[in-house]
Amino acid sequence: MAQKSIQELEVLLRARYPVIYVVSWEEGRVEEALAQIARRREKKLYLWSIARGLQQYGSPVEGKRRADERTTDPPVALDHVLESMENAIYVFRDLHQFFNSPAVTRRIRELASYLKNSYKTLVIIGPTLQVPTELQKDVTVVEFDLPDREELNSLLDRTLSEVNESTGRELSVAPEARDRILGAASGLTLNEAENVFAKTLVISGRLSEEDLPIILSEKEQTIRKSGLLEYYHADTNLAQIGGMDVLKDWLSKRSVAFDSEAAKFGLPAPKGVLLIGVQGCGKSLTAKAIAGVWGLPLLRLDVGRLFNSLVGSSEENMRTAIRVAESVAPAVLWVDEIEKSMAGSQSSGSTDGGTSARVLSGFLTWLQEKTAPVFVVATANSIDQLPPELLRRGRLDETFFVDLPDATERREIFQIHLQKRGRDSTCFDVIALAEAAEGYSGAEIEQCIIAGLFEAYSAKRPLSTEILLRCTRDSVPLSRTMKEPIDRLREWADGRARRASTGEAPRIQALVSGGRKLEMDHLDPIEKEG
Repeated sequence: MAQKSIQELEVLLRARYPVIYVVSWEEGRVEEALAQIARRREKKLYLWSIARGLQQYGSPVEGKRRADERTTDPPVALDHVLESMENAIYVFRDLHQFFNSPAVTRRIRELASYLKNSYKTLVIIGPTLQVPTELQKDVTVVEFDLPDREELNSLLDRTLSEVNESTGRELSVAPEARDRILGAASGLTLNEAENVFAKTLVISGRLSEEDLPIILSEKEQTIRKSGLLEYYHADTNLAQIGGMDVLKDWLSKRSVAFDSEAAKFGLPAPKGVLLIGVQGCGKSLTAKAIAGVWGLPLLRLDVGRLFNSLVGSSEENMRTAIRVAESVAPAVLWVDEIEKSMAGSQSSGSTDGGTSARVLSGFLTWLQEKTAPVFVVATANSIDQLPPELLRRGRLDETFFVDLPDATERREIFQIHLQKRGRDSTCFDVIALAEAAEGYSGAEIEQCIIAGLFEAYSAKRPLSTEILLRCTRDSVPLSRTMKEPIDRLREWADGRARRASTGEAPRIQALVSGGRKLEMDHLDPIEKEG
């Protein structure tokens, strides 16, 4: 809540903390909050920037346009703060950009010592946290929260009121749609939210649930700028996934846990889920479907992007990725094949100086302690390299085992992919196809249909059950070539993970090598002696 940040700032000012570093992209909101505090504490408020120098807050517009060239230089402006006798708050914008100057850091250290015995406070505002070693004991950091629902709701009312006043219309937002819109705008700055509300009104002439993709597109910009996370357009739903009825039911019950009514009921936001299972059985597709059904942005964390050769950079990249994910919350964070990302953590001390272990530790600590509504979907194909810390309850809500589809699920998968490619599934014998595809994953069934389409197109014939049966029988599924690892995975999951579906696990046929065939009918049988 932003109110919490304002209260923290006021406490620090009253306690005479000399130098406060406020991390925020919203200078205007922070300065307005400080102005309110200054009025209550009967203090003056001064603002500094490299372009304008020192100016008093609330001065006439004409005065703001003129720069005070005497105080545009950072060391000179800091000296002015030191020499001033006023009871005031001095806000310096982007002063962190000059921390590489010994003259600046020296003056801040001297100020920190002097201001403790005065009624003056130095406040630095910057979008990123950059505190040099020399100042770490003198500077107190406050992360100013993004707008809460109350602020966004007020902004939405103000935007609608301005549009209605200027156009003579009577636009309004239904209560249910308002809740979804505010949820989608959560994580945006006030300026970003105002821009996207205006953009939505220009494009569609209204604000409704159908306009959520437009609002979410603003969050996509934030993700792209970070460079550490990938934004996926989630256009998949659970109906496009065959089987997994238990997992679907579990997800459906948690789809309403992000709205305000759920919070009033006492429901916490769900933390996440770990999907372990056979390759190609729909784990990644499920991550996309969750975001699509819940109407949340889908972010993919590629752990490989986090690692950097500079000491400490990898850990900072992880923290940055987490901050970005939380800044656009509520959201779905997808960590694909997490076992490969964390594979080197056990031997990290002897291979990379402990970097992998520290990155993993930071991620696991965040999973345990996070309060932001970021739903984590972690997928894994193997349990051999999974860190045991990840499996402990409390970090994620549930661990599901996604097995190969049974006969009923295979029929459903054939129907989904046939309809996806413009074919009427009732014109095919999906029962025979499902039987022929025993031991096949959903991805392998899809590839059989694609192979059948190639066969039919090259032969100038319509796609038929016969063609699909031939393509299915000609293919060898992964469950046969990798039977032993999959059996071991199934054995591990029994009793350790919840099955994603109620269906029975299909049988996996072992590969049988062709034996020598002898024609014996022309030979006389060998008589047994005795």
